Amino acid sequence: GGGGGVGPHVDIKCFSRDLTDEQKTALAADIAEAIARHLNSKDRSISVALQEVQEADWKAQVWDTEIGPKLDELIKKPGYSM
Repeated sequence: GGGGGVGPHVDIKCFSRDLTDEQKTALAADIAEAIARHLNSKDRSISVALQEVQEADWKAQVWDTEIGPKLDELIKKPGYSM
């Protein structure tokens, strides 16, 4: 399914890691492989975004909008709270 090979899309948010382009490519490839295996998706239909968030902004930009209010929807819950 998925509209003729569109999606899924993975959106990663993390603190700054200073990853090289090669490291980012390897990370995306590993994630795409897992998505393809578990969701039976084609590699060309998978997209991966990486957004680096400052530590001071994590609560406002990530926890308060995407984690805290949606804990019941998370398929992996964090071992921390804010």
